[in-house]
Amino acid sequence: MRSADFETARPLPATEGIVARDGDGEAVAAWWSQRFIAVLESFGVGARLERGRRYARDGQVTELEVEPGIVLAKVQGTRYTPYRVRIRAKLLSEHQWRRAERALAAQALPLAQLLAGQMPRDIEQLLQACKLTLFPATYDDVNSSCTCPDAENPCKHIAAVYYLLAERFDADPFLIFTWRGRTEEELLSGLRARRGRSNRKPRTPPPSTPGPAAAAPAPAPADRPFWNVGPELADLRISPLAGEAPEALVRRLGPAPTAAGSLDLADVLAGMYAQLAAAAERRALAE
Repeated sequence: MRSADFETARPLPATEGIVARDGDGEAVAAWWSQRFIAVLESFGVGARLERGRRYARDGQVTELEVEPGIVLAKVQGTRYTPYRVRIRAKLLSEHQWRRAERALAAQALPLAQLLAGQMPRDIEQLLQACKLTLFPATYDDVNSSCTCPDAENPCKHIAAVYYLLAERFDADPFLIFTWRGRTEEELLSGLRARRGRSNRKPRTPPPSTPGPAAAAPAPAPADRPFWNVGPELADLRISPLAGEAPEALVRRLGPAPTAAGSLDLADVLAGMYAQLAAAAERRALAE
């Protein structure tokens, strides 16, 4: 088949293909998935990506698997045998992953969000601080190939896989880490280990020679009992809104030593924390 004919030929219909949600007018919702598409477009391949959008919408991608360092997919094209697509990302080295884990474990809120299965909003900034990136920095960091005869890269089959990969990231942000070489289990285990080391109690220092006694606090004025609110609290503001990770504290404690039936007690408590925070917020806003 000539190149021009190949470009305009209609693909064979795929059976049980993976249909992109974009076909129903929906796009990826999570910020990290939108960021992934924006990064690809920033490499100057936006026009080529558009060629694969219809393939993704029509369900021409029949298989898609994300493994450490590589995405494997099959795309039904104009031939009876589906084309094989491979998209490799530049893996972070073990030393780089240790740096990343140290940076993430040092921040309480991002750490709690990751342990709760959430993607922190500032994760790119945290990784940039230790000279690392969440997504490939340049198109040279991505090595994609397809068994089709198209000489362009990305071809429409690779582009279709990119769109569906963004949707996979939308549903499971930890697949981004898997693509860069760390599975969810490996990443969370490393973060829990670092959190455990940081929570160890320091050795008690030897007793020192007592210094001069501190001055006693000044007594409260006779006309202001100590239980009355003073001017110090005039600027205090309390928000009724629930925090980003209301279950962060219980998640930081790790798995519970006891279970609630067949469930881990920490998971049960985390769910209750989230429900209570949401209920308290609704009630406060209603009032």
